[in-house]
Amino acid sequence: MNGEGDSASVKVALLGYGTVGTEVARLLHEHAADFTARAGASIELAGVAVRRPDKHPDVPAELLTSDATALVESDVDIVVEMIGGIEPARTLLLNALRAGKSVVTANKALLAEHGAELFAAADTSGADLYFEAAVAGAIPLLRPLRESLAGDRITRVMGIVNGTTNYILSAMDSTGAGYSETLEEASRLGYAEADPTADVDGFDAASKAAILASLAFHTRVSAADVHREGISEVSSSDIAAAKALDRTVKLLAICERVNGAEGGEAVSVRVHPVMLPRRHPLSSVDGAFNAVYVEAEAAGQLMFYGQGAGGAPTASAVLGDLIAVARNRVAGGRGPRESAYAALPVRPFAETCTRYHISLDVADRAGVLSQVAAAFAAHDVSIAAVRQRGRNQDASLVVVTHAATDAALRSTVDEIAKLDAVHEVVSVMRVEGGEP
Repeated sequence: MNGEGDSASVKVALLGYGTVGTEVARLLHEHAADFTARAGASIELAGVAVRRPDKHPDVPAELLTSDATALVESDVDIVVEMIGGIEPARTLLLNALRAGKSVVTANKALLAEHGAELFAAADTSGADLYFEAAVAGAIPLLRPLRESLAGDRITRVMGIVNGTTNYILSAMDSTGAGYSETLEEASRLGYAEADPTADVDGFDAASKAAILASLAFHTRVSAADVHREGISEVSSSDIAAAKALDRTVKLLAICERVNGAEGGEAVSVRVHPVMLPRRHPLSSVDGAFNAVYVEAEAAGQLMFYGQGAGGAPTASAVLGDLIAVARNRVAGGRGPRESAYAALPVRPFAETCTRYHISLDVADRAGVLSQVAAAFAAHDVSIAAVRQRGRNQDASLVVVTHAATDAALRSTVDEIAKLDAVHEVVSVMRVEGGEP
């Protein structure tokens, strides 16, 4: 529909009827009058595409279909995609956008891998592409980055964007339990999927980091550009070591403007566990909650916090997008387009500078510390602090470095591991914020 004042309804196709899709449909029905007033036209659910129509007795039979392609090609105005994954979602949304139908999606993996293709299709046809629910669930985050801060220069975005891993690390911190038993408990309580790989190995957070970096730095960043590490190697000893430094361990998505190889600007995008000072605002984010910390030149420091997953919270973000798109169609306008004009290069992770906490098991004898220090010096990695504790014939040695490149650190650790006096490199973890 087009033209301000047109009273016809806006027809919506819903692809997927899982936890979030169910909530979207419920809220559309329960708040129909309010949504009509907010959008300027009634929002009509024209069809729901599911794999097994017979499994959804709560949906009117005339709305259900197993043919998502036919539903997208029907006379709907907006396609809301909740099926996830790459295919068939990619093909369905490209077909919708090319036909001039606006799209609302929560599919972070698709946007992180094929966002440029989707935006190009939207630009060609004049359709809208909205995706607030793709990162951090109910938290209003992407629209502020995309619109509210469009007049500012964002320098850093750092956040907890996966509730499962944050629940696990928070529980390990509070109970002292190990990773495996905490993951098992998270699964029992419903905080972790039956197959938690996407969460605990950092794939989910990496997709979200790519989206955040793309918006913040006006640069196309894909999931392949993001350095990714999960939390499966985080031990109770790492948690205890962090506590000794008055820190906590969090899995963070970190997106930064940095100096490029040839003097210009570049982008660094990474996901990995870090030791974070307990006084940092992100350290107090516990359980399955998400939070994102944004630093901008004019606005300063901003914090976005809330529920990052779940049916109703995510549906809230989806419906916010849906109403915005419906308003655009009623008024004959368009939402914001992709902004990738800066086209900054992505700096390789090996060149990314950060600080490190290295824990070693070593022989408790004279000269060991000087050997270890010599290995750091040989690779130009400066030591900020050293802590040593003896136990019988062995000792625990902790080294915290000043900022160094990942390549230099890896070379240093490889050399240290070969020293006769070093029994084991117990852990290597990055450190963010404050002094050691």
